[in-house]
Amino acid sequence: MKYFDFAATTPLDLDAAEVYTKVATDHFGNASSLHDIGYVSNNLLENCRAILTELMGISKEGLFFTSGGSEANFLCMEALLSASMKKGKHIIIGMAEHSSIHGIAKRLEADGFTITYLPLKPSGFIDMDRFINAIMPETVLVVIQHVNSEIGTIQPIEEIGRVCREHDILLHSDMVQSFGKIDVRNVTPWVSSCSISAHKIYGPKGIGMAYVDPKIAWRAFFPETTHEKGFRPGTLNVPAIAAMTEAAKKIVNRQRIDEEKFVQFRHTFIEKLQPINNQVVIYQADQTNQLPSIIGMRVKGVEGQWMMLEANRLGYAISTGSACQAGMQKPAKIMNALGVEAEDAKGFFRISFGHGTSLEDVEKLGEAITEITKRLHAKD
Repeated sequence: MKYFDFAATTPLDLDAAEVYTKVATDHFGNASSLHDIGYVSNNLLENCRAILTELMGISKEGLFFTSGGSEANFLCMEALLSASMKKGKHIIIGMAEHSSIHGIAKRLEADGFTITYLPLKPSGFIDMDRFINAIMPETVLVVIQHVNSEIGTIQPIEEIGRVCREHDILLHSDMVQSFGKIDVRNVTPWVSSCSISAHKIYGPKGIGMAYVDPKIAWRAFFPETTHEKGFRPGTLNVPAIAAMTEAAKKIVNRQRIDEEKFVQFRHTFIEKLQPINNQVVIYQADQTNQLPSIIGMRVKGVEGQWMMLEANRLGYAISTGSACQAGMQKPAKIMNALGVEAEDAKGFFRISFGHGTSLEDVEKLGEAITEITKRLHAKD
C-alpha cells in the first residue's frame, strides 16, 4: 500500500522512536518529583522546551505540553477568553477550522457567546475586508488556522494579527499543519496563542504543544492544577516530549529540501492528470501561499469516497478530508467554507505527500486516478 495521507498522520521517525525508548527506560522519573531521578527527568523536559521554543520563535515561558493539537486548541481558547482585553462575547472563527475548534465553538455558543463564521474566497484565503467588517466592539477573540489541512492554503496570519492588535482582540492560530513544513518564526510573534501536534511531524501520537503569549494573564481552566503552571493537569509524558523534540529538530532542518521535493511532486501529479484535465478541479492558491504537500481536489461527477475506495483497491491510501471527521458522511468543511454546492462538495478528496513518498509513486497515483476516471466515464 502506497501512503498518500500524510496530512492525517505520519509514521514515527526511527530516531524519535529510539529517543522515546531510551527516555522511557533510562529517565522514567516523574518530572515533578523532588528526588534526583525526578530532577534528571525535569532537566530533560526543560531542555526540550528550550529547543522547541527556539524552533518556533517563541518565549519558553509560554510553551505548555498537551496531549495533542485538539487539546491545545481547547486550552488556548479557554486561556485567551479568561484574559480578554475588553468586555464582550463575540468571537470570529474561520469556517474551515479543524473539528476541535468547531466543537469548542458550539459549547461557547451554548454559554452565550455570539460567533461569526468566516467563509473563504475561491482562492482559499480569508477575505480581509469581510474579516474587518465582521469585527464588533465586543469582539474578544479571533481563531484562524495558519495552514488549511484539506487544501493547504497558507493564511496571512501576520496581517490578521495586526488587525487584531489594532482592535485589542486576541488571536489563536492552529499551526498543526504548518509547523515543520514552513518557517513559523515570522508568524508566531503575531499570535496570542497557537497549537502544535507531534504526529503531524513524525513524532508520537498523544503529545503536542500549546503556546500562550506570556504577557497574557490567563486563568487556569482546571482548578488547583499544579502541572505546567496550572495550564493542564496530569503527569507529563517526558518520553513522548523528547521524541517530539527529536522529530521537530529533524523536520525543521530538512524543511527547504522537503519543500523543493514536494513542489516537484505536485507539478508531476498534476501533469499526470492532463488526460482528464477538463474533469479535474484542484483547490489551490499561488505557489508562494500554498503548502505543496497537500492537494485538495475533486473529479467532476465522481464521489470522493468512491474515488478513495477505488484508489485503496489499487493500493493507494488517499483521504476524503480531515481524519477527525472521516466516516461522518459529510462533505469536508473546506467545501462549505469555499461555497461549493453540496453535490460537488461530495466529490472532494485529498492527496498529501510525506517523507516516504517517491516520485515514481506520485506518477503512478496520477495515472491511477486518470484511469479510474476514464473507466467510470466510459460506463456513462
